Amino acid sequence: MTRIRLGRLLTGLLLPAGQLAGQESPTFTSTVFTRYSDRVVKIQVVESGSAAKAGVGSGFFVSNRGHIVTNYHVIADLIHHPARYRAELADTTRATEVLTILAIDVVHDLAVVRTDRPTPRYFPLRPATARQGDRLYALGHPSDLGLSIVEGTHNGLLRHTLYPKVHFTGSLNPGMSGGPAISADGRVIGINVSTFGEQLSFLVPVERAIALMGVVLAPGYHPPDSFLEDVGRQLTAYQDVYLKDLFTAPTQTVELGPYRVVTEPAPFFRCWGDADQPKELPYAWADHECSTDDYVYIASEQESGVVELTHELISTKSLSAPRFFALYTSTFGRDNTPGGDEEHVTSWRCGTRNVRNAAAPLRAVLCLRRYRKLGALYDAVLKIAVLGRRDAGLVSTLVLSGATFANITLLTGRYLDGITWR
Repeated sequence: MTRIRLGRLLTGLLLPAGQLAGQESPTFTSTVFTRYSDRVVKIQVVESGSAAKAGVGSGFFVSNRGHIVTNYHVIADLIHHPARYRAELADTTRATEVLTILAIDVVHDLAVVRTDRPTPRYFPLRPATARQGDRLYALGHPSDLGLSIVEGTHNGLLRHTLYPKVHFTGSLNPGMSGGPAISADGRVIGINVSTFGEQLSFLVPVERAIALMGVVLAPGYHPPDSFLEDVGRQLTAYQDVYLKDLFTAPTQTVELGPYRVVTEPAPFFRCWGDADQPKELPYAWADHECSTDDYVYIASEQESGVVELTHELISTKSLSAPRFFALYTSTFGRDNTPGGDEEHVTSWRCGTRNVRNAAAPLRAVLCLRRYRKLGALYDAVLKIAVLGRRDAGLVSTLVLSGATFANITLLTGRYLDGITWR
């Protein structure tokens, strides 16, 4: 989804057909566009009071009864403020039709909407696979500049994610969210969802859209009375899945100075570290960080499903005990709580205690804030300082988002137990 503004236009140079052996002809891409472009639509979210477009995304027909698949984040404003916004299908003649939301999958960033207009041209949703290196064609409305097609490469599934996500080497741009990425023969391989730029883009596998359409088409299905409550229910179920086994034995550990700390608590984490001892400073530092590539878009100022852990070691051979304690206290006192919009979350509330695990005395601060609209979910930041040494200190921080109080209590307890002396 994109806020309405003109960005930089990128153009590519096409080599003439036959210039390189095996080179695909530029006319082949135009053939794909001609065959399938009429199945792709522009979805605009309109602010009802001003009749102005608040955002633009893409979608595509998946049935002859007007069902359209798009991203959840394309229509998220409507989920949070149904009285303020409406979603419309806009065609090439600038005619618009109001869309009805039928179902959402907030975890996988998908939605099914519907127009009352039947269509004979649509993409049948079927299981489809592609090999790494296969050519794909993404369609959508980049920056509200008109329907476009982007060639790219299927580069397999991301490794460090809880749920599969396709790595698409192609230039997706804001506004293409929710459009299809298809093979040359029109099979939907994935749904455009996000980009980091420099042709580093991502797709939701088509299997997730098939599952959501299965819900919509099930006998007796009715949309929920409140989609916002449905978001809360889905997030609650999701966090139960990915949090329940974190920091359970056997947990991997890494050594930092005299301490042993947890690392890579699950296969969907990535970890990295660094160390330095600047000549101009009387102390050395090292850090070790782990986080997931997963996050769940809730609203423009709110994300969930994030887990991060950071270990910071400070050591010295020359500082006196009072000076080292002052340095250690300053490091521990830094504010690590993420920002947030008061529409979505309460202010942080923190409590500090001296505690002890099986190996060491600890100073611990736990900060919580509650989600205002999504049931009994919280963000949490746990910060720990290991006590007892005058020449080395460890500050360890765990960040959780979108978790129940029960899971926060469970995981912070496990995390405290994971810090030991070597």
